[in-house]
Amino acid sequence: MSDRGYDLVIVGGGLAGAALGMAMVKEGARVLVLERETQFKDRVRGESMASWGTAEARELGIHELMRDAGGCDIRYWDTYAGPMPRNRRDLPAMTKQKAPSVTFYHPEMQEALLRAAAEAGVEVRRKVSVTGVTPVNDGSPRVTVEEEGRTSEIPARMVIGADGRTSATRRWAGFSVNRDGERLLIAGVLLDGTQMDTDAIIHVQGFGQLIILAPLQSGRVRAYFAYHKDVGVERLTGEAALPRFIEHSVRTGAQAAWYEGARAIGPLATFEGADVWVGHPYRDGVALIGDAAASSDPSFGQGLSLTLRDVRVLRDALRSHDDWNAAGHAYAAEHDRYFGTLRTFEDWFTMLFMEVGPEADARRGRVMPRFMADPELLPPVLFSGPDYTLDEALRQRVFGE
Repeated sequence: MSDRGYDLVIVGGGLAGAALGMAMVKEGARVLVLERETQFKDRVRGESMASWGTAEARELGIHELMRDAGGCDIRYWDTYAGPMPRNRRDLPAMTKQKAPSVTFYHPEMQEALLRAAAEAGVEVRRKVSVTGVTPVNDGSPRVTVEEEGRTSEIPARMVIGADGRTSATRRWAGFSVNRDGERLLIAGVLLDGTQMDTDAIIHVQGFGQLIILAPLQSGRVRAYFAYHKDVGVERLTGEAALPRFIEHSVRTGAQAAWYEGARAIGPLATFEGADVWVGHPYRDGVALIGDAAASSDPSFGQGLSLTLRDVRVLRDALRSHDDWNAAGHAYAAEHDRYFGTLRTFEDWFTMLFMEVGPEADARRGRVMPRFMADPELLPPVLFSGPDYTLDEALRQRVFGE
C-alpha cells in the first residue's frame, strides 16, 4: 500500500530530526517524522553544546525552548593542567558568537523538541519500524515502514536520515562511510552528588588523557574520561567500574573532592572516539544530518553543535532553492567544508595533547611554551566553530615548524 506524499520524511526523531522538522514546517513544508522509540532512554552521549552550537540554536529559534526544557546556559570553561592554576575562560566574552555553552539531559531534551515539533505541525509517528529507504534520481524517494503489522511505502520530495551514528538510512541509500583509525577512547557516566561548581564546564588536561565534567540541572553531572588507546587503561563498563573511572580521573588531574559522595545514576560505558563520516551526504533525494552524516570524535564535544549546524544549513538550502536536488547538493558541499575544518583541528588537538610517546613529548616540549606565551596560536575552533581557514601556514605556526 502507498501513503500520501510529503515534502520531507525524516527517519529519526531525536535532536536532529525534531529540529529540522520544526524548522521546515515553519517554512510551509509537509513533514513526517518517524521514530521507533516510544520513550527516549538515557545513554552515554554528548550533553554539552559549544558556543557555536548555541548560536545555531538561536538561529533555529529553539534556544529558549531548550532552556525551558531543562537546559543550562554555562558561562565559563575552566581548564586545569598539571600544576598550573585554573584557567577560567568567559565564553560569551571570548567567542565570536558571544554565547554561552548549553548543557542538558539528553532524553528530556529529545522529548521536549519532538513534542514542540508536533505542536508546530509536524506529523510524528512513534513505535514505527523503518525497514528500507529507496533513493530515486529525479523522482520521489521512498521510505518503507512496518507499523501495527502493516507494511507501507511513503514517498517524499526528500528523505532525511537523522538516525544516528549507526544509521541504517545511509546504508540503504548507498552512501560510502569513512572511518579514522582508532586513537582515542572515551568513557562516560551520569553522576549525582558531586561536589563542584555548577557555573562552569570543567576540562582537566593530562597528556594522553583528559576529563570533561558538564553540569546539568538538579545537581547532576555528566562525567567523561577520554584517553589514548596506548596509555594502558582498560575499557570501563558497568556499575562496578565506577571506582576505577574516578581513580583514573583523579590520576589525570581531577580533584578527588569533586567525586566525594558521587553515585552513578545512568550507565557507564566506553566508546571509540574515531571520526566516522560520509563525504557529500546527499544523493538521489536522500540527505543525511547529524551523526548519520558525520560523527566527530566525542572526546572534543562538537557533535551537538555540528548537528544543529547541519539542520540550519539544510533548512537554508531548501528554502533558497526551488530545485531541492540542487539544494541537497549545496548542503552537502557546505557540510564537507565545515566538517573538514573541524576534523582537521581535532586531529591537531589530538597530536598536540593526546598522543603519547617520545615523539609526542618532544612535540609538546617545542610548542607548549609558545602556547603559554601566545594562546592565540591555537584557533578556538572548539568554542567558536569551524569557520576558520586551517591552511598549511597556520599548521606550521601551531606546530612550531
